[in-house]
Amino acid sequence: MKEMTTEARIENIPAVTAFIDEQLEALDCGMKAQMQIDMAIDELFNNIASYAYAPGTGSATVRFDFDEAARVAAITFVDSGVPYNPLEKADPDVSLSAEEREIGGLGIFLVKKTMDAIEYERRDGFNVLTIKKTI
Repeated sequence: MKEMTTEARIENIPAVTAFIDEQLEALDCGMKAQMQIDMAIDELFNNIASYAYAPGTGSATVRFDFDEAARVAAITFVDSGVPYNPLEKADPDVSLSAEEREIGGLGIFLVKKTMDAIEYERRDGFNVLTIKKTI
């Protein structure tokens, strides 16, 4: 497992994405899967940066693990911000037009649709969110 810890700030999304992309590229990850993972990183890290410590700031750890036999990449986001399980939020009604839909929730919905698995737990005062993708 490899990990990096950084301030949970929106301007650090490119560094987190580059860290994960480096791992994926070393594993010959396909471009489609990498783009889907990058979108998920953008959404999830943005949520941590925007809401976990508001109005202050804090750190976030991003871990990368790979199951070679199954070819599954697991990216875990850990923060000590306010408890929040994004999986409890109801999916948006995508049959409605953008004007009719409630604001929010579309990013998490896209993450759920593009990843093979997404898990959340609150453990020892930390939010722990893991996404998994077969590459």
